[in-house]
Amino acid sequence: MDLCSVDPGWARLLQPMAAELDAVGEFLDHETEVGRPWLPEPEAVLRAFQTPFDDVRVLIVGQDPYPTPGHPIGLAFSTDREVRPLPRSLANIYRELKDDLGIPPAAHGDLSAWQRQGVLLLNRVLTVQVAETGSHRRHGWEEVTAHAIRALAERPQPLVAVLWGKDAASIVPLLGDTPVVVSPHPSPLSASRGFFGSQPFSRVNAALEAQGGAAIDWRIDP
Repeated sequence: MDLCSVDPGWARLLQPMAAELDAVGEFLDHETEVGRPWLPEPEAVLRAFQTPFDDVRVLIVGQDPYPTPGHPIGLAFSTDREVRPLPRSLANIYRELKDDLGIPPAAHGDLSAWQRQGVLLLNRVLTVQVAETGSHRRHGWEEVTAHAIRALAERPQPLVAVLWGKDAASIVPLLGDTPVVVSPHPSPLSASRGFFGSQPFSRVNAALEAQGGAAIDWRIDP
């Protein structure tokens, strides 16, 4: 898989994962050959790694892309601007954002404004078969993203990790001393069990400032 489209810092750090990336690429080629379409579009698969490595201040960990054509754009929890209605997990994130910081929900689901401020929206698995959530697990992506997470945690720069749900919380051993904000997943199945009221956005900003970093402007359309 070609790293030319990613940030040069990430390209260098992911080079030791060349064999794993090649294996994932071969798997995706095979899926295409046998008629199993997958998402997101090829040019968006590594989009999260366009966030400059040295600029990452917040890591938000997702599971895998939305499995609906036209929805995923390569950033965890984010959708194409034209998607209506918003995925329910994202709608719950917006609800908590309003309750936490008073920011009104955006009309669209494109979280690029967060990415531009150094928020790495990283799924553990970067592709998915259409209509089959979790279908590309255990094909190499987990090793690649684990390597990326370890690299972030080893930097001296301020960093906070946001871990929503059990899958995300499982990466805690990769994070070293990185401060974490942990809660249930924003999915409709679990949001009422502790995601609502968890104040992740204000907690992230407090943790960044405690490390000498700048707060994130969490508005979607600043």
